[in-house]
Amino acid sequence: MSSEQGPRAAGMRATDTASIPLLSVRNLDLCYGDARALEGVSLDVGEGQLVAIVGANGAGKTSLVRAIAGIAKPRGGRVLYRGQDITGLDSYLTCNLGIGQVAEGRQIFPALTVEENLEVGAMLPRARGRTRSSLHEVYGMFPVLAERRGQLAGTLSGGEQQMLAIGRCLMGRPECILFDEPSLGLAPTIVQEVFRWIRRLNDAGITIVLIEQNVAASLRLAPRAYVLENGRIVMEGTGEALLADDRVRKAYLGL
Repeated sequence: MSSEQGPRAAGMRATDTASIPLLSVRNLDLCYGDARALEGVSLDVGEGQLVAIVGANGAGKTSLVRAIAGIAKPRGGRVLYRGQDITGLDSYLTCNLGIGQVAEGRQIFPALTVEENLEVGAMLPRARGRTRSSLHEVYGMFPVLAERRGQLAGTLSGGEQQMLAIGRCLMGRPECILFDEPSLGLAPTIVQEVFRWIRRLNDAGITIVLIEQNVAASLRLAPRAYVLENGRIVMEGTGEALLADDRVRKAYLGL
């Protein structure tokens, strides 16, 4: 699911965008008071790619998502989207450019119904006027949500709430989705299903940035990946190559 007209940097010809990544992070620094969460982080995500950013709990993964999404304001460095500097842009403006987010812990509205939660996702200017068609697409992908459209979201199972969180994001017609720990707190069989949903969205043309501490599953899924440790990118490469790397296997897979 994608917007029919993607954003372009002011004054940039459409042909110029072919040579630049969809999303770039350049030398990003982020601090919470005196505590440094990110230091000199740089990465690129090409349009249509599925890129994983993996690391242990506390490595700075969620801080990176927050900085890209405009929730946290970096101390230094830049975030570029289609070549346009969006560093520190308010999160609702970032979303309206086409960067969606499926947050850690799902963060649905438990006292609203399933359909009301989805309609909240369609409130972005880029999505207005397309609520009905977007609902049709989301219900087509997640039929259980259609069956429970009138049910309070807080009464759904963990897996169903994750479906709802993804569906709500899709209602905003994103071109790029940031998934922050989508497997957290879910049963192993549901985790496998979540990763299948992510693959399906990427196959449909949506650019995916997958932030995960489930290193093995993420590296199997993502053609390209980065390893984040203590707020720094320490390794990058294909998912297959990183999965076979002795340092990754010892540090994250216990092999």
